[in-house]
Amino acid sequence: MTTETFEFQVEARQLLQLMIHSVYSNKDVFLRELVSNASDALDKLRLAKLRDDTLDADVSDLHIEIDTDTEARTLTVRDNGIGMSYDEVGKLIGTIANSGTAQFAEELREAQDADSAEGLIGQFGVGFYSGFMVADEMTLVTRRAGESHGTRWSSRGEGTYTLETVDDAPQGTSVTLHLKPADDEDKLHDYTSAWTIKDIVKRYSDFITWPIRTVPRQGEDGTTPEAETLNSMKALWARSREEVSDDEYHELYKHISHDWREPLETVRLQAEGTFEYQALLFVPSHAPHDLYTQGYKRGVQLYVKRVFIMDDCEALLPPYLRFVKGVVDAADLSLNVSREILQQDRHIRMMQRRLTKKLLSTVKEMRENAPERYATFWREFGSVLKEGLLSDSDNRETLLAAASFASTHDGEPTTLAAYVERMKDGQEDIYYLTGESRESIENSPHMEAFRAKGVEVLLLTDPVDEVWVDVVGEFEGKRLRSVAKGEVDLDGESDDSSDSEREKQGEEYAALLGWMKEQLGDDIKEVRLSSRLTVSPSCLVSDTGDLTPALENMYRAMGQEVPKAQRILELNPGHQLVQGLNKAYQEREDRTELAGTAELLHGLAVLAEGGRPTDPGRFVKLVAERLERAL
Repeated sequence: MTTETFEFQVEARQLLQLMIHSVYSNKDVFLRELVSNASDALDKLRLAKLRDDTLDADVSDLHIEIDTDTEARTLTVRDNGIGMSYDEVGKLIGTIANSGTAQFAEELREAQDADSAEGLIGQFGVGFYSGFMVADEMTLVTRRAGESHGTRWSSRGEGTYTLETVDDAPQGTSVTLHLKPADDEDKLHDYTSAWTIKDIVKRYSDFITWPIRTVPRQGEDGTTPEAETLNSMKALWARSREEVSDDEYHELYKHISHDWREPLETVRLQAEGTFEYQALLFVPSHAPHDLYTQGYKRGVQLYVKRVFIMDDCEALLPPYLRFVKGVVDAADLSLNVSREILQQDRHIRMMQRRLTKKLLSTVKEMRENAPERYATFWREFGSVLKEGLLSDSDNRETLLAAASFASTHDGEPTTLAAYVERMKDGQEDIYYLTGESRESIENSPHMEAFRAKGVEVLLLTDPVDEVWVDVVGEFEGKRLRSVAKGEVDLDGESDDSSDSEREKQGEEYAALLGWMKEQLGDDIKEVRLSSRLTVSPSCLVSDTGDLTPALENMYRAMGQEVPKAQRILELNPGHQLVQGLNKAYQEREDRTELAGTAELLHGLAVLAEGGRPTDPGRFVKLVAERLERAL
C-alpha cells in the first residue's frame, strides 16, 4: 500500500511541542481522553444503526478494550464503533479540526498550576494528542462501519505524520501508544501495569455506559484468564443520590463538558407519571470562552432508556440557559428522532418547561441560601440569563426574582425586591442608568441630583440591559425609569416658592435656550434647563420613548438600520459657565464667539456620556482657543 507523508500545520506543531514537553502533575488524563473518544464512537455507531438498518456493521457486542504489552511497552485503546474513513482521519486526526488552537496554546503556557493545564486538554478538543505526553510514537488504525478498507495513521509528534490504506483493519478504531520509559520523578507511571490502568479507568471512566475490558494475556502456566470489565457502567442519573459520590458526579460533568473545573451546582430531576424521564444537569463554575460566539454548541445529551440519542440537544433548554450541561434520559421517546422532530414534540416542550423552572428555582435558592456560590454564578452567567427577560415571558417574574444588580446603595448587588423596600417615601419609580462600566455610570452627570438627594440608582453595565429594561417595563407596579431619559423631578410635591423659582429661571434663560437650539441645529431636538444637574454644566438626555445611543449602535452592529434619534441638551442654571453664557448673550450684540461656547457645552455633554463629538478636530480647536485666552 502507498504511504503518504504529511506535515502538521504550524499551530499543530507548536501544540504538539507544548503537549510533549509541558510538565503535568497528572499525565493519566490521556487515557480518560482516549476512552471518551472510544465511547463517542460507540454511541455514534449505535445511533447510525438505529437510523439505518441496512448499515453493514456488527453492533452485537459494542465495547472498549485496553490492551497492554509489558515487553513491547505498548498500550492500545480499541473500540468497535463507527470508525473513520481515510478523508476523516486526515481531517480529524492529521489536523486539529477544532477552532481555538492558538488560544489553547496560549492558555496552556499561562496555566498557573498543573490541574489547570490538565483540564485544558479536553476543553479544546485535542484529547487525542494528549497521548504524546506518555508516548514517543502513536499509531491509529481505523475502518469506518460499512466500508471495506481501513486507514493507518502514524506519527512521532515531530512535525509529520503518515497515512496509508490497509485491507485488514477491523471495524472501529484502535490507538496504539509506544510508551516512554516510566519515570517516577516526572510522574510518568508505568501504563503497562494492570493496576495502574484499572485505577485510572475507575477514577475517570466508571460511568461510561459501554464495557471497558482488559485483554488478558497467556500466563506462564499456559492458561489465559477471562477478560475483566473495569467500569461499573451504571448511569449516574439512574442511581439514587445516596449511591453516588460528589466526585462521581464531577467526573461525569468533566466527561460531558470537557471542563477541568468542578461544577458550581448539580441539579437532579426525576419526573414520573404519564411521561417519565430523569435529568442530571450541571451549572459550570465559569463561563466558557466561546459562550457568546455564534458557533457555541449548546444543549444537553439526550438518552432514551439509557441509549444515547443525541449530543447537544438544543430543544431541551432555552438559549439563555445554553451554559448548562448534563444528561436527560426519557422513557417514552422514539429511538429514531431528529432535531427537527424534537422541536415539534410536545413531550420535549413539556420537559423544557420543567427543566427550565427547576434550574431557575435552583438559582433562586442559591441566592437565598448560598450567597457566595450565587455571586460566582451571577458574575459568570448573569448577563446571559438576562436574555431570558426578552424571550421567556412565562418565566419573566422568576428571572427577575433570581436576578441581582449593582446599585448606588452599597458595593453589594441588590435584588429588585430589596430596592423597592428601600425606596424613599413618595418615590414611584425604580431608577437605573446603563453604561460600559460602574465607574463611568457613577461619574455620569445624570447621576448628580440623585446622588445629592440620596436616591438609589441601579447601575446596569451589560449590553442586554439596554434592551430588557424597556421590554419588562416595571416590577411590582413600579416603573423602570432611566435617569438619562425624559425630565426628572425628585422634589415630589414642590412648594410654591420652588415652582416660582423654576418659572423665573425659565423666563430668564428662554432667549438663550432658543438661540442655542438654532446654533446647534439638527444635532439636538431641544435645549432646556436641567433639574438633574448639580455640578456639571450640561448633559444630553433622550426623550422618554427614544432609543439610547448605545441601543442605536447595537442595532446597527446587527445590520439593522434605525433612524438617528435627536437628543435633548440640558443646561445647569446653577453653573457659572451657563450663567456667564446667559449674561454675555443678553449683553452682546455680536454673538459669534458665543456660538463656539454653545458648541463646547454640547461637546462636553457628549464626552461626559462616553460619546465622541461630531467634529473632534473643531472641538479641540475651540478648547485650545479658550485655554489660550485664559493664560
